[in-house]
Amino acid sequence: MDTELVHIGFTNIIAINRVIAIAAPNSAPTKRLIQEYKNNGLLIDLTNGRRTKAVVVTDSKHIILSALAPETIASRCRQVGAKTALSEPVQL
Repeated sequence: MDTELVHIGFTNIIAINRVIAIAAPNSAPTKRLIQEYKNNGLLIDLTNGRRTKAVVVTDSKHIILSALAPETIASRCRQVGAKTALSEPVQL
């Protein structure tokens, strides 16, 4: 299984096969999650000082903050997935 990478802004790249969820940071539960992970040292801030627009939850129990909107990241993930699906040989 190949690792598929997607650009999430400011030359930061994540492995999309490790992503569980992409959420907006606006809700109170998400804000609590960010604070809890920050206190536990499991927060990765890739916003480069910009406003956080997306929270990416990974299967490694880390969360990643991004300055790109969740819709933008999801769209890029779909594009990478579509390219991979087209380049894989079809088995009959």
